[in-house]
Amino acid sequence: MLNWLPFRSGASRRPPPPAGTIVAIGDVHGRRDLLVRLLNKIRNAVRGEPCELIFLGDYIDRGADSCGVLDILVELSEGDEFETVFLKGNHEATMLDFLASPEIGPTWAQFGGDETLISYGVRPPLRKNDEAGWAKARDDLARNLPQTHLDLLQHLQLSAERGCYLFVHAGVDPDRPLDEQDESSLLWIRDAFLEDRRRLSRIVVHGHTPEPEAHADARRIGLDTGAYQTGVLTACLLRGGETRFISTA
Repeated sequence: MLNWLPFRSGASRRPPPPAGTIVAIGDVHGRRDLLVRLLNKIRNAVRGEPCELIFLGDYIDRGADSCGVLDILVELSEGDEFETVFLKGNHEATMLDFLASPEIGPTWAQFGGDETLISYGVRPPLRKNDEAGWAKARDDLARNLPQTHLDLLQHLQLSAERGCYLFVHAGVDPDRPLDEQDESSLLWIRDAFLEDRRRLSRIVVHGHTPEPEAHADARRIGLDTGAYQTGVLTACLLRGGETRFISTA
């Protein structure tokens, strides 16, 4: 899917669009196969020009190969093909919480933690109330998790600003200035952000809430197209105030 949308003059009091080319990538959720395909499409779209990739979080859970996804992110971060920024999603936050407190394992399992454990060669407990089993799963994950993966997870950013755009995982609390957002809102907010119609001081580029197709208007750009279920992983290429959608569809 390729789409060009004009920059809206109604946002003229915002900062101007950033110079250069940025590509934001929506929620991967363990779909290494789709990420490989999307990165190849991005390479074809930018044709070797300098480009910054901004990943919007939720790399893990639900899909079958969270470990493989993080392998790719580490490789990108260590290479010089792209500048890279990796944002924290609520799923990465929960995985880190599990490493610190295995008693949250049953909660994590409800939204995809089992698949992540399996991708690292860890067997989830059969009984969700098995405290000893979750403690063992945490210990096994800590042992199997490559240090490069842990380093990446521990250094994820909550947001990134580029000109007229603010990149976050979930959205923002519209009742608070953009520079006063808390972590909970940036990682978890849904309806209060999506249903509000007030103009924001930047266009918010986000994932987190799956939509049938990528969304763009003068207020927000939403890039979660439910990749783990739909097979459609979506990115947007931002250049000179225009938004070009690129997807695996």
